[in-house]
Amino acid sequence: MDGDLLKKLILFGAMLFSTPLLAAQLNLELGATTRTWQTEELLKHPQVQTLHITDDVSYKRDMSYQAVPLAALLTGIKPDDHLQAVALDGFAAELTAAPLLNTQGARAWLAIEDPAKPWPALSEGKPGAGPFYLVWTDPQAGNISPEQWPFQVASIKRLASVAARFPALLPDPALKANDPVNQGFALFQKNCLACHRLNGAGDAQFGPDLNIPYSPTEYFGAEFLKRYIRDPQSLRQWPQAKMPGFAAQVLPDADLDMLVGYLKHMAGRKTKP
Repeated sequence: MDGDLLKKLILFGAMLFSTPLLAAQLNLELGATTRTWQTEELLKHPQVQTLHITDDVSYKRDMSYQAVPLAALLTGIKPDDHLQAVALDGFAAELTAAPLLNTQGARAWLAIEDPAKPWPALSEGKPGAGPFYLVWTDPQAGNISPEQWPFQVASIKRLASVAARFPALLPDPALKANDPVNQGFALFQKNCLACHRLNGAGDAQFGPDLNIPYSPTEYFGAEFLKRYIRDPQSLRQWPQAKMPGFAAQVLPDADLDMLVGYLKHMAGRKTKP
């Protein structure tokens, strides 16, 4: 190989690997209000502060971030509104607005990755949680689920409720409001809908449909399905697995029973997409 060409290739490689992380933008579509925030703007926000998170859900260790209270960005949003945080990889977290607006107890923050100080990789071979990451202080006070910690966030949108947007997810309307199946539906929205669709309904682009062509209740015994939800790798081990386990602190046994009850109920209510 020509010596000059080799030098140019080496120089190009050095430049490629030394290129700093690029700034990003966060799109907020809040109904009457739409705004795009740039990384630099958010890092200079008047309410930005250094936030210390103990046992971060995604990094599994203590982390520090530059962060803004999410409520400060949700202009015009009311507690009974419904929001969706969409990540770069297709993860779509369905979020009721009330907890996001809290100023006490469990409190939501938008962590902002500084291009000059990029966050570490989530694990070997995977990217970091940036450019934006929804984190919580005192999450135990609000029973906050790991699915309410979306990372790589690209946009936050105000939308109609899940039930209004996706009637194919609804249990039998003859059931009473407090029926365990309806409670299981609420748990499905909180813990599963960010990654999975059901009956083809949902916005997630991440995991498989949980009813079409078959519900997991049709090919797992009930106890094995619960074990799988608790610790997926205890039943199926593979390096690229993405589904997290749901510990009893996050999803108590009674809630897990209701969630599986909802999936079993919906196996009898298949609607082809």
